[in-house]
Amino acid sequence: MKNMAMIDKINAKLQKAFGGRVSAHEAHGCVVLTGALSHWDDIVRAGQMAVHKKRYIGVLNDITYTGKPLVPPRMPALRDGTLEGLRPDVLVIGGGVIGCAIARELTRYKLDVLLAEKEHDLAMQASGRNDGMVHAGIDLSKHSQKYRYNMAGNRMYEQICAELEVEFKRCGQYICFNGKGWKPLLYLSLLYWKWLGLPGVKVLNKRKLNQAEPSINSGFDAALFFPSSGVVCPFGLTVAYAENAVQNGARVSLDTAVLSMRVKDGAVISVQTNRGTVYPRVVVNAAGVFCDDIAQMAQDRFYSIHPRKGTNAILDKKHSDSIVRTVASSIGTVSTKTAHSKGGGVVRTVHGNALIGPDAAETPEKENYATTPEGVRQTFARQGQTSPALNERQIITYFTGVRAPTYEEDFVVCTGKFTKNMVHAAGIQSPGLTAAPAIGARVAELAVELLEQHGTVARNEAFDPHRKAIPKPSRMDDRERAALIRQSPDYGVIVCRCEEVSKGEVLDAL
Repeated sequence: MKNMAMIDKINAKLQKAFGGRVSAHEAHGCVVLTGALSHWDDIVRAGQMAVHKKRYIGVLNDITYTGKPLVPPRMPALRDGTLEGLRPDVLVIGGGVIGCAIARELTRYKLDVLLAEKEHDLAMQASGRNDGMVHAGIDLSKHSQKYRYNMAGNRMYEQICAELEVEFKRCGQYICFNGKGWKPLLYLSLLYWKWLGLPGVKVLNKRKLNQAEPSINSGFDAALFFPSSGVVCPFGLTVAYAENAVQNGARVSLDTAVLSMRVKDGAVISVQTNRGTVYPRVVVNAAGVFCDDIAQMAQDRFYSIHPRKGTNAILDKKHSDSIVRTVASSIGTVSTKTAHSKGGGVVRTVHGNALIGPDAAETPEKENYATTPEGVRQTFARQGQTSPALNERQIITYFTGVRAPTYEEDFVVCTGKFTKNMVHAAGIQSPGLTAAPAIGARVAELAVELLEQHGTVARNEAFDPHRKAIPKPSRMDDRERAALIRQSPDYGVIVCRCEEVSKGEVLDAL
């Protein structure tokens, strides 16, 4: 009766907002929305109106979009039987940082692990299209999955990046404030940050802020400094995870799209791909914006993904020192976050470039990577208050990524609700990169627990957590560089003078 009363309330809100074009009903503990709307933002708004985390598992937004025709997802042209008949213990779907972290953690056990990625390389979607920030967890609810995995993942970064030889900088983050009235509130907020579990947060006055970050707006009156924030190369980390997984026995299959699944007696028994049919014992869904599509194939859909795009701009290194040293954003200006966006910021990447963004815009297309002049201008307008030296002429490139939020705006890290050999790592948006090490470890645990229902899973005593990175001559001193070139002359041939990339690095990467 309580659920019926809640559905009635949701329908009343939908009736008022959309005049009977949308309705809600309950099925298997989820709110299901049906109807038709011509504006995508209205479809998203309807999904948000239907959320009730305490009463329902999730929102299934099945409202038909009657607006412009949508571009279908890219699919690999390759068709062969390379995977036909394989019987992996675990099939991981998705070659982003989450899927690759999961695959690597699974190789700690004596398991046959197969990772399938539909693109021709790893980190081609959200994992390669973000700002590379490792978040402190400033704006997260302590009761959310985001908080749990962000805090755990953040603490793991030094060890993970040391093991995988991935560059990581614990540079900290400044949140800057306009108005002298903020200062006493900021000191009071230190109690909140301590309760939230954020270490070493400090209040900086105007003078100390200008000393720490001389290039940001001198008009700011105070700032909070969060020392646990950092930056990492997101695509570099993804590749490193995958290489270490392969080193420990996993298999990565690129250009491999999941087309359908056969489910029998509440379990996935086969997965059809463009490269053959495989028969996994456990399926891990880490497919990013396509997680709800994979869940639907597995008859285990209890959430919907509504894609949200964001644009970042990368600036010429020669301007970086005049823009930002670490990570900075502001409160009380046009760059303030919206309800479901952190508002972006100005970031000094591990490569030394300044990066600004992202913005946030809902989109019906899961691979809408179009970058528009309006998006770039909005990004600069949002961040110009933080760093006045920003100028669009400093741009060397820009890119757009698509996040994968659920309507509940939280991570979904759990075993299947209706299909017993599924594990989901879905709804992964920011701070997903930060959370990746912890999500990888937890999903591997869940997969092993499912397998152990049918027998013992042994540890892989030969597991090696260390991965050797490709040498970077530009980072070496003269003696180290000379020794490397004597050993491998290709490292003495520079093919990109701007970034000082050698022929040897390119060949080793291939």
